[in-house]
Order: sequence, then C-alpha cells, then structure tokens
Amino acid sequence: MAKKRKSSARKKTKTKRRWSQRVTETSDALTLDKGVFVKGSPKAIARSLKRSAEHSHRRKSSPYRSAMSMLTFYINRGGKGLSKTRRHTLEKAKDELRALYGKD
Repeated sequence: MAKKRKSSARKKTKTKRRWSQRVTETSDALTLDKGVFVKGSPKAIARSLKRSAEHSHRRKSSPYRSAMSMLTFYINRGGKGLSKTRRHTLEKAKDELRALYGKD
C-alpha cells in the first residue's frame, strides 16, 4: 500500500505542473510568443508581453492588465525555484511594462 501512496503523490505533482503549464499555454489572458519569459532583458520581456497582449484575440481584459497578470502568474508559479537574478529580471520587466503603458 505504501507504494500506491507514493505513486499517487507523484501523480499529484505532475498534475499540478501540467495545470500551470496548461494555464500558460491556453489561458484566455493572451497568446504568448514562444520563450518570452526566458529572454534576458526586462525590456525585451515587457515589449513581447505588450505585443502579445495587443494582438491577442483571446484576452478578456485590457492589454495592460492581461500582460501584467501573465507576468505575475509566471513569477508566482516559479516561486522559490526562481533564482534571485531571474526574479529580479522579471520584477524589472513589470516596471518596464508599466512604463510602456504609461502607468506609474
């Protein structure tokens, strides 16, 4: 019986991973460019998110809110697994996105 519990725990972990991956790929927030979150520059990430948000026909909100929510989702999904430098880059991308949209 112990083996069944371990395998079900593994299954649960895979299911969670698949869930977040599915959200990233099929969310109604926007259609993302491939590799947007692995870009090195915060400015490049922000520009890509803005372009995706403005061209997406799947989003339900404004382009700014859709882009920011997808970026925040990605940061939260990464959690403690993100390195300090990667998290810093993504947080700077939020600032760049605000600047691109003329927000604070």
